[in-house]
Amino acid sequence: MKKIAIIGAGISGLFIANLFKRSPNFQVTIYEKNTSVVLEEGYGIQLSVNSIRILNEIGFQKLKNDEKFTPEKINFFSNENANKICELDIRDFNSEECKYTTLKRSSLINFLKIDLKDLIMTGYNISKIDQQDKLIKLSFENNKEKECDYLIIADGVFSKSKSLISNSKAKPKYNNTLAIRGILTKSPEKIDNKNINLFLGSNFHHVIYPVNPSGDLNFIAIMKYGLLAQEKKNYLLFSDNLFIKKVLDKVPLKNKDFLRDLKGLNIFPVFVSDNFYKLQNNNIHLIGDAFFAFPPSFAQGASQSIEGAYELFKSIEKNNESNFFKNRAKKTKMVNIRSKFNQFAFHLSNPLTTFIRNIFLKRLVKNKIFLKSYLGKIYKN
Repeated sequence: MKKIAIIGAGISGLFIANLFKRSPNFQVTIYEKNTSVVLEEGYGIQLSVNSIRILNEIGFQKLKNDEKFTPEKINFFSNENANKICELDIRDFNSEECKYTTLKRSSLINFLKIDLKDLIMTGYNISKIDQQDKLIKLSFENNKEKECDYLIIADGVFSKSKSLISNSKAKPKYNNTLAIRGILTKSPEKIDNKNINLFLGSNFHHVIYPVNPSGDLNFIAIMKYGLLAQEKKNYLLFSDNLFIKKVLDKVPLKNKDFLRDLKGLNIFPVFVSDNFYKLQNNNIHLIGDAFFAFPPSFAQGASQSIEGAYELFKSIEKNNESNFFKNRAKKTKMVNIRSKFNQFAFHLSNPLTTFIRNIFLKRLVKNKIFLKSYLGKIYKN
Protein backbone atom coordinates (compact mmCIF):
# COMPACT_ATOMS: atom_id res chain seq x y z
CA MET A 1 0.00 0.00 0.00
CA LYS A 2 1.48 3.34 -1.12
CA LYS A 3 1.40 6.27 1.31
CA ILE A 4 -0.02 9.47 -0.17
CA ALA A 5 0.58 12.82 1.60
CA ILE A 6 -1.49 15.81 0.50
CA ILE A 7 -0.52 19.32 1.59
CA GLY A 8 -3.60 21.55 1.73
CA ALA A 9 -7.29 20.87 2.45
CA GLY A 10 -8.81 22.96 -0.33
CA ILE A 11 -11.04 21.75 -3.15
CA SER A 12 -8.32 19.95 -5.13
CA GLY A 13 -6.68 18.38 -2.06
CA LEU A 14 -9.94 17.11 -0.57
CA PHE A 15 -11.21 15.81 -3.90
CA ILE A 16 -8.12 13.79 -4.77
CA ALA A 17 -8.08 12.43 -1.21
CA ASN A 18 -11.60 11.05 -1.79
CA LEU A 19 -10.37 9.29 -4.92
CA PHE A 20 -7.37 7.70 -3.17
CA LYS A 21 -9.50 6.72 -0.18
CA ARG A 22 -11.71 4.61 -2.45
CA SER A 23 -8.72 2.67 -3.77
CA PRO A 24 -7.32 -0.29 -1.76
CA ASN A 25 -3.82 0.41 -3.03
CA PHE A 26 -3.28 3.72 -1.25
CA GLN A 27 -3.18 5.13 2.27
CA VAL A 28 -3.88 8.87 2.20
CA THR A 29 -3.36 11.68 4.72
CA ILE A 30 -4.12 15.39 4.31
CA TYR A 31 -1.97 17.96 6.13
CA GLU A 32 -3.61 21.37 6.63
CA LYS A 33 -1.73 24.32 8.16
CA ASN A 34 -4.86 25.89 9.65
CA THR A 35 -6.52 24.57 12.79
CA SER A 36 -9.63 23.72 10.77
CA VAL A 37 -10.64 23.34 7.14
CA VAL A 38 -11.34 26.82 5.72
CA LEU A 39 -14.96 27.03 4.55
CA GLU A 40 -15.33 30.69 3.46
CA GLU A 41 -19.01 30.40 4.32
CA GLY A 42 -21.41 31.75 1.73
CA TYR A 43 -19.20 32.60 -1.21
CA GLY A 44 -20.18 30.94 -4.47
CA ILE A 45 -18.41 28.93 -7.14
CA GLN A 46 -19.39 27.74 -10.61
CA LEU A 47 -18.75 24.19 -11.80
CA SER A 48 -18.75 23.30 -15.48
CA VAL A 49 -20.27 20.07 -16.77
CA ASN A 50 -16.99 18.19 -17.00
CA SER A 51 -16.17 18.74 -13.31
CA ILE A 52 -19.71 17.64 -12.33
CA ARG A 53 -19.21 14.40 -14.28
CA ILE A 54 -16.01 13.78 -12.31
CA LEU A 55 -17.55 14.74 -8.95
CA ASN A 56 -20.41 12.32 -9.59
CA GLU A 57 -17.89 9.49 -9.32
CA ILE A 58 -17.72 10.19 -5.59
CA GLY A 59 -21.47 10.74 -5.17
CA PHE A 60 -21.93 14.46 -5.79
CA GLN A 61 -25.28 13.79 -7.47
CA LYS A 62 -26.58 12.83 -4.00
CA LEU A 63 -25.93 16.32 -2.60
CA LYS A 64 -29.25 17.84 -1.57
CA ASN A 65 -30.91 19.91 -4.27
CA ASP A 66 -31.40 22.81 -1.85
CA GLU A 67 -27.60 23.17 -1.67
CA LYS A 68 -26.95 23.61 -5.40
CA PHE A 69 -28.44 25.30 -8.44
CA THR A 70 -28.45 24.65 -12.18
CA PRO A 71 -28.70 27.94 -14.13
CA GLU A 72 -29.80 27.71 -17.75
CA LYS A 73 -28.17 30.78 -19.26
CA ILE A 74 -25.67 33.61 -18.90
CA ASN A 75 -27.11 37.10 -19.35
CA PHE A 76 -24.69 39.73 -20.67
CA PHE A 77 -25.28 43.34 -19.60
CA SER A 78 -23.57 46.70 -20.04
CA ASN A 79 -22.28 48.24 -16.82
CA GLU A 80 -22.80 51.72 -18.18
CA ASN A 81 -26.57 51.59 -18.60
CA ALA A 82 -27.48 48.11 -17.29
CA ASN A 83 -29.00 47.28 -20.70
CA LYS A 84 -28.99 43.64 -21.71
CA ILE A 85 -26.63 42.82 -24.60
CA CYS A 86 -27.51 39.17 -25.21
CA GLU A 87 -27.79 35.79 -23.52
CA LEU A 88 -26.00 32.46 -23.82
CA ASP A 89 -27.92 29.21 -23.34
CA ILE A 90 -25.58 26.87 -21.43
CA ARG A 91 -27.99 23.93 -21.42
CA ASP A 92 -26.43 22.72 -24.68
CA PHE A 93 -23.40 21.60 -22.66
CA ASN A 94 -25.51 19.63 -20.17
CA SER A 95 -26.49 15.98 -20.09
CA GLU A 96 -29.24 14.38 -18.05
CA GLU A 97 -26.82 13.47 -15.23
CA CYS A 98 -24.35 16.38 -15.51
CA LYS A 99 -25.41 20.01 -15.57
CA TYR A 100 -23.61 23.33 -15.18
CA THR A 101 -23.90 23.98 -11.44
CA THR A 102 -23.51 26.84 -8.98
CA LEU A 103 -23.29 26.45 -5.21
CA LYS A 104 -21.66 27.80 -2.07
CA ARG A 105 -17.99 26.93 -1.72
CA SER A 106 -18.70 25.79 1.83
CA SER A 107 -21.30 23.30 0.54
CA LEU A 108 -18.73 21.70 -1.77
CA ILE A 109 -16.01 21.64 0.93
CA ASN A 110 -18.37 20.04 3.46
CA PHE A 111 -19.36 17.42 0.87
CA LEU A 112 -15.72 16.65 0.06
CA LYS A 113 -14.59 16.28 3.66
CA ILE A 114 -17.55 14.27 5.00
CA ASP A 115 -15.98 10.87 4.21
CA LEU A 116 -12.40 11.81 5.11
CA LYS A 117 -12.90 12.17 8.89
CA ASP A 118 -9.60 11.26 10.62
CA LEU A 119 -7.57 11.57 7.40
CA ILE A 120 -7.33 15.38 7.76
CA MET A 121 -4.53 16.51 10.11
CA THR A 122 -4.98 20.18 11.05
CA GLY A 123 -2.28 22.46 12.49
CA TYR A 124 0.41 20.92 10.25
CA ASN A 125 2.41 23.76 8.68
CA ILE A 126 5.12 22.35 6.39
CA SER A 127 8.69 23.51 7.07
CA LYS A 128 10.90 21.12 5.12
CA ILE A 129 10.66 18.56 2.32
CA ASP A 130 13.42 15.98 1.82
CA GLN A 131 13.67 13.03 -0.50
CA GLN A 132 15.53 9.97 0.71
CA ASP A 133 15.81 7.26 -1.92
CA LYS A 134 12.20 6.66 -3.00
CA LEU A 135 10.69 7.97 0.22
CA ILE A 136 9.76 11.61 0.85
CA LYS A 137 10.28 13.01 4.35
CA LEU A 138 8.10 15.88 5.55
CA SER A 139 8.93 18.11 8.51
CA PHE A 140 6.33 20.38 10.11
CA GLU A 141 6.50 23.41 12.40
CA ASN A 142 4.83 21.41 15.18
CA ASN A 143 8.01 19.23 15.27
CA LYS A 144 6.24 16.28 13.66
CA GLU A 145 7.86 14.29 10.85
CA LYS A 146 6.10 12.07 8.32
CA GLU A 147 7.16 9.86 5.43
CA CYS A 148 5.29 9.14 2.20
CA ASP A 149 5.71 7.55 -1.23
CA TYR A 150 3.87 10.34 -3.07
CA LEU A 151 3.58 14.01 -2.15
CA ILE A 152 0.72 16.04 -3.65
CA ILE A 153 0.98 19.80 -3.18
CA ALA A 154 -2.43 21.51 -3.10
CA ASP A 155 -1.88 24.46 -0.77
CA GLY A 156 -2.95 27.27 -3.09
CA VAL A 157 -1.50 30.08 -5.16
CA PHE A 158 0.93 31.07 -2.37
CA SER A 159 2.01 27.46 -1.89
CA LYS A 160 4.68 27.22 0.80
CA SER A 161 5.45 23.65 -0.26
CA LYS A 162 6.06 24.79 -3.83
CA SER A 163 8.39 27.52 -2.55
CA LEU A 164 10.37 25.00 -0.50
CA ILE A 165 10.88 22.75 -3.51
CA SER A 166 11.63 25.53 -6.00
CA ASN A 167 13.70 27.64 -3.57
CA SER A 168 11.10 30.42 -3.97
CA LYS A 169 11.65 30.64 -7.73
CA ALA A 170 8.03 29.97 -8.66
CA LYS A 171 6.14 32.98 -7.36
CA PRO A 172 2.70 34.25 -8.45
CA LYS A 173 2.37 37.77 -9.85
CA TYR A 174 -0.18 40.48 -9.16
CA ASN A 175 -2.78 40.61 -11.92
CA ASN A 176 -3.30 44.38 -11.52
CA THR A 177 -6.85 43.68 -10.39
CA LEU A 178 -8.76 43.55 -7.14
CA ALA A 179 -11.60 41.14 -6.46
CA ILE A 180 -14.65 42.36 -4.57
CA ARG A 181 -16.97 39.64 -3.36
CA GLY A 182 -19.86 39.06 -1.03
CA ILE A 183 -23.41 37.74 -0.73
CA LEU A 184 -26.33 39.90 -1.85
CA THR A 185 -29.11 40.13 0.68
CA LYS A 186 -31.55 41.40 -1.92
CA SER A 187 -31.69 41.25 -5.70
CA PRO A 188 -30.75 44.46 -7.59
CA GLU A 189 -32.94 45.75 -10.41
CA LYS A 190 -32.87 43.89 -13.75
CA ILE A 191 -31.24 40.87 -12.13
CA ASP A 192 -32.43 37.46 -13.25
CA ASN A 193 -32.07 35.63 -9.93
CA LYS A 194 -32.45 32.24 -11.64
CA ASN A 195 -29.43 32.60 -13.93
CA ILE A 196 -25.90 34.03 -14.24
CA ASN A 197 -25.70 37.79 -14.84
CA LEU A 198 -22.45 39.17 -16.26
CA PHE A 199 -21.97 42.95 -16.40
CA LEU A 200 -19.20 44.27 -18.69
CA GLY A 201 -17.57 47.68 -18.19
CA SER A 202 -14.49 49.84 -18.47
CA ASN A 203 -11.70 48.08 -16.53
CA PHE A 204 -14.39 46.45 -14.41
CA HIS A 205 -16.79 43.55 -14.63
CA HIS A 206 -19.02 41.85 -12.10
CA VAL A 207 -21.08 38.69 -11.92
CA ILE A 208 -24.21 37.92 -9.90
CA TYR A 209 -25.62 34.41 -9.75
CA PRO A 210 -27.74 32.17 -7.48
CA VAL A 211 -26.04 29.53 -5.35
CA ASN A 212 -29.17 27.65 -4.25
CA PRO A 213 -32.94 27.58 -4.94
CA SER A 214 -33.55 29.75 -1.85
CA GLY A 215 -32.43 32.87 -3.72
CA ASP A 216 -29.02 33.50 -2.14
CA LEU A 217 -26.97 35.46 -4.69
CA ASN A 218 -23.20 35.49 -5.03
CA PHE A 219 -21.49 38.72 -6.07
CA ILE A 220 -17.97 38.86 -7.51
CA ALA A 221 -16.38 41.86 -9.22
CA ILE A 222 -12.96 42.22 -10.84
CA MET A 223 -11.60 45.77 -11.05
CA LYS A 224 -8.33 47.01 -12.51
CA TYR A 225 -6.37 48.55 -9.65
CA GLY A 226 -2.70 49.41 -9.23
CA LEU A 227 -0.98 48.57 -5.96
CA LEU A 228 2.39 49.60 -4.59
CA ALA A 229 4.87 46.81 -3.82
CA GLN A 230 4.36 47.16 -0.05
CA GLU A 231 0.57 47.20 -0.47
CA LYS A 232 0.61 43.80 -2.21
CA LYS A 233 2.30 42.26 0.85
CA ASN A 234 0.16 44.00 3.48
CA TYR A 235 -2.95 41.84 3.79
CA LEU A 236 -4.19 43.87 6.75
CA LEU A 237 -4.74 46.66 4.23
CA PHE A 238 -7.59 44.77 2.57
CA SER A 239 -9.64 44.66 5.76
CA ASP A 240 -9.01 48.34 6.54
CA ASN A 241 -12.27 50.32 6.38
CA LEU A 242 -10.62 53.38 4.81
CA PHE A 243 -9.07 51.27 2.06
CA ILE A 244 -12.35 49.44 1.44
CA LYS A 245 -14.19 52.78 1.15
CA LYS A 246 -11.51 54.06 -1.24
CA VAL A 247 -11.92 51.00 -3.47
CA LEU A 248 -15.73 51.08 -3.43
CA ASP A 249 -15.69 54.78 -4.31
CA LYS A 250 -13.77 53.89 -7.48
CA VAL A 251 -16.24 51.21 -8.58
CA PRO A 252 -17.53 52.49 -11.98
CA LEU A 253 -21.24 51.99 -11.31
CA LYS A 254 -23.87 54.70 -11.36
CA ASN A 255 -25.91 52.99 -8.68
CA LYS A 256 -23.74 51.56 -5.90
CA ASP A 257 -26.49 51.22 -3.34
CA PHE A 258 -26.55 47.43 -3.54
CA LEU A 259 -22.84 47.27 -2.60
CA ARG A 260 -23.80 48.47 0.88
CA ASP A 261 -26.09 45.47 1.16
CA LEU A 262 -23.29 42.96 0.54
CA LYS A 263 -22.98 40.46 3.36
CA GLY A 264 -19.44 39.36 4.16
CA LEU A 265 -17.81 41.96 1.90
CA ASN A 266 -14.27 40.92 1.07
CA ILE A 267 -11.68 42.73 -1.07
CA PHE A 268 -8.42 41.06 -2.03
CA PRO A 269 -5.68 41.36 -4.69
CA VAL A 270 -5.75 38.83 -7.52
CA PHE A 271 -2.52 36.89 -8.01
CA VAL A 272 -2.03 34.57 -10.97
CA SER A 273 0.66 32.21 -12.18
CA ASP A 274 3.22 33.58 -14.59
CA ASN A 275 4.40 30.20 -15.85
CA PHE A 276 4.54 26.51 -14.99
CA TYR A 277 7.00 24.94 -12.58
CA LYS A 278 7.99 21.43 -13.66
CA LEU A 279 9.12 19.18 -10.84
CA GLN A 280 11.96 16.78 -11.50
CA ASN A 281 10.56 14.09 -9.20
CA ASN A 282 7.73 11.90 -10.52
CA ASN A 283 6.63 11.25 -6.92
CA ILE A 284 5.88 14.93 -6.18
CA HIS A 285 3.05 16.76 -7.98
CA LEU A 286 1.25 20.09 -7.94
CA ILE A 287 -2.51 20.48 -8.34
CA GLY A 288 -5.08 23.27 -8.04
CA ASP A 289 -3.81 26.84 -7.71
CA ALA A 290 -0.41 25.48 -6.67
CA PHE A 291 -0.11 24.06 -10.19
CA PHE A 292 -1.46 27.19 -11.90
CA ALA A 293 -3.69 30.07 -10.79
CA PHE A 294 -5.97 31.50 -13.51
CA PRO A 295 -7.21 35.05 -14.02
CA PRO A 296 -10.76 34.95 -12.58
CA SER A 297 -12.66 35.75 -15.76
CA PHE A 298 -13.68 32.31 -17.01
CA ALA A 299 -15.18 30.81 -13.82
CA GLN A 300 -12.80 27.86 -14.14
CA GLY A 301 -10.72 27.89 -10.94
CA ALA A 302 -12.67 25.21 -9.06
CA SER A 303 -13.51 23.19 -12.18
CA GLN A 304 -9.90 22.97 -13.33
CA SER A 305 -8.76 22.07 -9.78
CA ILE A 306 -11.16 19.13 -9.82
CA GLU A 307 -10.22 18.12 -13.34
CA GLY A 308 -6.48 18.31 -12.64
CA ALA A 309 -6.81 16.30 -9.41
CA TYR A 310 -8.73 13.58 -11.27
CA GLU A 311 -6.10 13.39 -14.02
CA LEU A 312 -3.31 13.05 -11.45
CA PHE A 313 -5.14 10.31 -9.56
CA LYS A 314 -5.66 8.33 -12.77
CA SER A 315 -2.03 8.72 -13.79
CA ILE A 316 -0.75 7.52 -10.38
CA GLU A 317 -3.25 4.66 -10.36
CA LYS A 318 -2.01 3.54 -13.77
CA ASN A 319 1.64 4.19 -12.80
CA ASN A 320 1.92 6.68 -15.65
CA GLU A 321 2.40 9.93 -13.72
CA SER A 322 5.27 11.08 -15.95
CA ASN A 323 2.68 12.26 -18.52
CA PHE A 324 0.55 14.20 -16.02
CA PHE A 325 2.45 17.49 -16.25
CA LYS A 326 2.48 17.58 -20.06
CA ASN A 327 -1.24 16.82 -20.39
CA ARG A 328 -2.37 19.18 -17.63
CA ALA A 329 -0.13 22.01 -18.87
CA LYS A 330 -1.64 21.74 -22.36
CA LYS A 331 -5.21 22.09 -21.06
CA THR A 332 -4.19 24.81 -18.60
CA LYS A 333 -2.56 26.92 -21.32
CA MET A 334 -5.77 26.84 -23.35
CA VAL A 335 -7.92 27.89 -20.38
CA ASN A 336 -5.42 30.58 -19.35
CA ILE A 337 -5.32 32.15 -22.83
CA ARG A 338 -9.10 32.29 -22.95
CA SER A 339 -9.31 33.69 -19.42
CA LYS A 340 -6.95 36.52 -20.38
CA PHE A 341 -8.86 37.20 -23.57
CA ASN A 342 -12.16 37.25 -21.68
CA GLN A 343 -10.85 39.79 -19.19
CA PHE A 344 -9.59 41.98 -22.03
CA ALA A 345 -12.96 41.78 -23.80
CA PHE A 346 -14.96 42.33 -20.62
CA HIS A 347 -12.97 45.46 -19.67
CA LEU A 348 -13.03 47.38 -22.96
CA SER A 349 -13.47 51.13 -22.44
CA ASN A 350 -13.44 52.70 -25.91
CA PRO A 351 -17.08 53.24 -27.08
CA LEU A 352 -16.32 52.06 -30.62
CA THR A 353 -14.56 48.83 -29.60
CA THR A 354 -17.27 48.20 -27.01
CA PHE A 355 -19.93 48.62 -29.70
CA ILE A 356 -18.11 46.18 -31.99
CA ARG A 357 -17.63 43.69 -29.12
CA ASN A 358 -21.35 43.74 -28.38
CA ILE A 359 -22.20 43.05 -32.02
CA PHE A 360 -19.85 40.07 -32.04
CA LEU A 361 -21.24 38.82 -28.73
CA LYS A 362 -24.80 38.82 -30.07
CA ARG A 363 -23.70 36.69 -33.02
CA LEU A 364 -21.28 34.37 -31.24
CA VAL A 365 -23.69 33.28 -28.49
CA LYS A 366 -25.88 31.81 -31.26
CA ASN A 367 -23.06 30.27 -33.28
CA LYS A 368 -23.04 26.54 -32.42
CA ILE A 369 -19.72 25.87 -34.13
CA PHE A 370 -17.96 28.66 -32.24
CA LEU A 371 -19.50 27.65 -28.91
CA LYS A 372 -18.50 24.04 -29.36
CA SER A 373 -14.91 25.11 -30.05
CA TYR A 374 -14.55 27.93 -27.51
CA LEU A 375 -16.59 26.59 -24.60
CA GLY A 376 -17.18 22.94 -25.41
CA LYS A 377 -13.51 22.01 -25.12
CA ILE A 378 -13.52 23.38 -21.57
CA TYR A 379 -17.03 22.85 -20.24
CA LYS A 380 -17.49 19.38 -21.67
CA ASN A 381 -14.69 17.17 -22.93
